[in-house]
Amino acid sequence: MRHAERLTFDLRRGLPVVLRGTEREALVVAVEGLDDAALAEAVRLSEGVPTQVLSFHRLASLGLVIDGMGASLPFPSLAFTAADVLRQAIGRGAALAPGLRPMNAEEHAALLLMRRAQLIPSALVFALGQAQHVELARLRAEGVLLAAGTDTVIALCESGPGAVTKVSEARVPLANLGESRFVVFREADGCREHVAVILGERSRWASAVPVRVHSTCLTGDLFGSQRCDCGAQLRNSLATIQQLGGGVVLYLAQEGRGIGLANKLRAYCLQDEGLDTIDADQVIGFGKDERDYRAAHEMLVALDIPKIELLTNNPEKVNALRAAGIDVASRRALFGQLTERNRNYLHTKASRHGHLLDDLLADIVHRR
Repeated sequence: MRHAERLTFDLRRGLPVVLRGTEREALVVAVEGLDDAALAEAVRLSEGVPTQVLSFHRLASLGLVIDGMGASLPFPSLAFTAADVLRQAIGRGAALAPGLRPMNAEEHAALLLMRRAQLIPSALVFALGQAQHVELARLRAEGVLLAAGTDTVIALCESGPGAVTKVSEARVPLANLGESRFVVFREADGCREHVAVILGERSRWASAVPVRVHSTCLTGDLFGSQRCDCGAQLRNSLATIQQLGGGVVLYLAQEGRGIGLANKLRAYCLQDEGLDTIDADQVIGFGKDERDYRAAHEMLVALDIPKIELLTNNPEKVNALRAAGIDVASRRALFGQLTERNRNYLHTKASRHGHLLDDLLADIVHRR
């Protein structure tokens, strides 16, 4: 399992990895960051012509409906470039060659790895044969090339974020709020850290503790981006929890609803072309919400918080947290700053994500 976890680090560094199945071995190369030199090296190390795995959401954006989480597209020859591969992965309106077929186990594992590594959810998968065995064995022995069993990789990726462990905590005074305590939790594979911000005296908390589960938004939370209302929601949640006598903000490392910062910025470029946030995410291969809240449940258990009042406008988040094992006793509305610049984004949240924002959106129209 540790070898399987290490594969994600190498893929994020732009290195190929090997998947070992019961019937075949495959060389996996991430589409993200691929250049022609890396492509040529993968061809040299393999039997040549690869397949490209594409997610269900990516294919749906191109008008192709499939069963399962993705499909595999064989290349007819080696007459393609890294730019061609990227175009098939995220190019808007790209025309795919014929031959789409169900994924085999190695292709399935490759797609899962891309998603776990928060890379573009597409990969090249090259078959490996006996002719490459000696050199690949040498590269593995030298630590140049990592390998892991296909079944182990699938089990790792489908197991969710992994258990979290409390690793540190400290007192942090906050502007206009007074004392708080930050508690840092780290996932088992070491990839992500989440923070619980604890406000108020525990003895004064309500029986259903006010809790905001907030996904990181670097652009909004830190830099004040006007494309979203995340930063305002975060600050308003802290103020509201303080007014309610205290509680917790769970600040989860789930940028862009779980797709990562790089992919969020790719989606922003597509939004600038006229797509809404959901359709933009789909073009690059993601669903409308890729978050997993099991880490939030483990954090609440570690903090001995059995029941919460959730600060959110999103009924789907209530359902997702309950599915993760959290006792959500009630929901309290929490609004951010609504402006002309984020109006379309908020309309999408209301109409396609189901957020309860009707009153605020009506107020914007009235003020216009």
